[in-house]
Amino acid sequence: MTYRASSPPSEVVRQFVLKVHGLCNLACDHCYVYEHADQTWRDRPAFMTPATVRRAAERIADHAARHRLDTVGIVLHGGEPLLLGPDRLEAALTAITSVVGAVTRIDWRMQTNGILLTDRLAEILLAFGVKVGVSLDGGREANDRHRRYQHGGGSFDATVRGISLLRQERYRPVYAGILCTVDVANDPDAVYTALLEQQPPRLDFLLPHATWETPPPRPAGAATPYADWLNRIRTRWLADGRPVPIRLFDSLEATAAGGDSETESVGGDRGDLAVIETDGSWEQPDSMKTTFDGAAATGLSVFTASADDLLRLPVMRQRTALSATCRACPVVTRCGGGLYAHRYRHGNGFDNPSVYCADLKELIVTMDSLPLWVVGRLSGGDAVTALSVAQESFVRALLVTVADSCDDGPAADAWDLLEDLDTRFPDAVRQVVAHPFLRVWAIRRLRENASAGRLADLAAAVLVTAGDPAEVVVTPRDGRVHLPALGTVTLPGAPDRAVISGAGTVRWDGGTARLEDGDPRWRPAPVVDLGDLVVRLEDADPYRDCHDWPAAPPLSAEDVRSWTRALTGAWQVIKRDAPGQVEGLVRGLRAIVPLVPAADATLRSATSRHAFGAVGIAATDDPEALAVLLVHEFQHSKLAAVLDEHDLLDPRIEATVRVAWRSDPRPPEGVLQGIYAHLAVADMWRHRPGAAAAEIYASYRNRTTAAIDALRGTGALAPLGQSFVDGIAAEIASWR
Repeated sequence: MTYRASSPPSEVVRQFVLKVHGLCNLACDHCYVYEHADQTWRDRPAFMTPATVRRAAERIADHAARHRLDTVGIVLHGGEPLLLGPDRLEAALTAITSVVGAVTRIDWRMQTNGILLTDRLAEILLAFGVKVGVSLDGGREANDRHRRYQHGGGSFDATVRGISLLRQERYRPVYAGILCTVDVANDPDAVYTALLEQQPPRLDFLLPHATWETPPPRPAGAATPYADWLNRIRTRWLADGRPVPIRLFDSLEATAAGGDSETESVGGDRGDLAVIETDGSWEQPDSMKTTFDGAAATGLSVFTASADDLLRLPVMRQRTALSATCRACPVVTRCGGGLYAHRYRHGNGFDNPSVYCADLKELIVTMDSLPLWVVGRLSGGDAVTALSVAQESFVRALLVTVADSCDDGPAADAWDLLEDLDTRFPDAVRQVVAHPFLRVWAIRRLRENASAGRLADLAAAVLVTAGDPAEVVVTPRDGRVHLPALGTVTLPGAPDRAVISGAGTVRWDGGTARLEDGDPRWRPAPVVDLGDLVVRLEDADPYRDCHDWPAAPPLSAEDVRSWTRALTGAWQVIKRDAPGQVEGLVRGLRAIVPLVPAADATLRSATSRHAFGAVGIAATDDPEALAVLLVHEFQHSKLAAVLDEHDLLDPRIEATVRVAWRSDPRPPEGVLQGIYAHLAVADMWRHRPGAAAAEIYASYRNRTTAAIDALRGTGALAPLGQSFVDGIAAEIASWR
């Protein structure tokens, strides 16, 4: 399975960068166009001729019409696009609008150093609605360190004059923001302050273009200087209440919630951007110019090829590929492997992590750590979504490792199919990979050599979910094939081989079956639909036996009805007594494993560290008790996911703690888990009326605060864990 970041190779171009002028009035020493490896600008015309502009517009319009795009982005770029001058600029905008504007809406953008901005140019930009981004690296000293004229003079004053024009009330609508290239030699606080002084609608920070052949400057002894620099700014930005959007930070937050980053710098948004050079050549994104001479070239031009022809080129499609290092990384869905150009190394091309890999990982980990004590209980929907995204990363990394351990055969064939499906049906893959017990199986495969045949079961589940007519060979176990997240098919005669099609059929030597209601051989996993919460009763997955108590056998129809009644009542109790938990449960609870009831009829529940989104519970007819068990166990599931990502405890500290809810001394992690679970239970009893409920609430609250004090006294809490526990203590204190 190719380890997807967010999206497969794009089938459309949504943003076109037009190099309307190929020269520049500055000589910035960090410019990738003139100062880096690719020097093809020397052989191109200085600016786009009207004929090239017209042909580019026709190609864009054809593409928009063919793919029914309601909007296309067109970025005027260079060099310096304002060198085009007002007359040629207005003519180009008019020509493009007349052609492209006839079939779709144009989202106009321009990136400029701002030096040549005048009232007349501003009027033209305003008339066409061109949003203008200006490149500025901070105050005078920071900016003029790199952004200088050919004679060596700084550009700060001239750029600020241009920005001052955009800041005027009349032209403010076209002021898009400021792009700042990071230089760790500049003071980040001073840069942040200087940029805010220009009142930008938006900020973006660009890591200076670099590769493994020409790595970025790094101060001696600094492991992650770019992450440290950016984190300094982010801390200020958060403390200031986020006065302006900052694209890099917003993009990484978007990927945490499973969304798109809307930038090729991070996340998985690849392949939907194309460049048209001054001579009409189609090119890959400009950042490729930092790698080697001619790296951005495609061999196509607007005079000979369409945008669809461009997208069919291998060089465009391979931009979504990730190295093995990236595929196994738990944060790859966040960074997406970094900017494609930044992965280049002579000898193996782009089959590497980003040269900024350590910085990106540190930045993401630090960003993710900040909400832990701010959110406190981690019960909000966005927090649970972020945990789910991270868990998907862990499962995918494990699957890659499992696949690498498989020799040629059905499992390897299934893996090849999964890689293809991950490109064509990413949503179906994500839906199945979220099945809680795939991680349990993968760990057993790696530790105990469990059957690799589960890969084929996984591929079959994706095929059926996507409705793809392809087939996969599966290996029945005890006459059954379990499709993760879907159900179980029973095959008479215990065959050793079967073929499952995404069209919903199963063939084996001796018979066929349909994966649909009405076929007695097919049993879908029971599902309880509570309206806003849909949860499976996972009673057949062979790897569901991962809890402290044994899993119950498959449920009868009456058992399912009983569970449905109990869960319906419990869900109403949760909405009444734990409203803050509702959205998190909706987004994260996927499966309940019915457990074998206790002989003495006491309540029984459990959670597995490796099965995020699943809880084990023995059946009970008491909705109030079931509600508490659900909230209690899901707290454990969330904290287990947090512990996968963050070091809340110092592993060097060996200690045990006595707590009120257990007779045996507990290790620090067990105490932390108990604190977190009892926090939610105390909160539920706090919402219940009556003296008896108040007494139970006080008991849970006091036991939790006592455990917090005891855990603090061990010295086992890492700094982040201390902050997390402080947040819990503050939450409890607020109840009083």
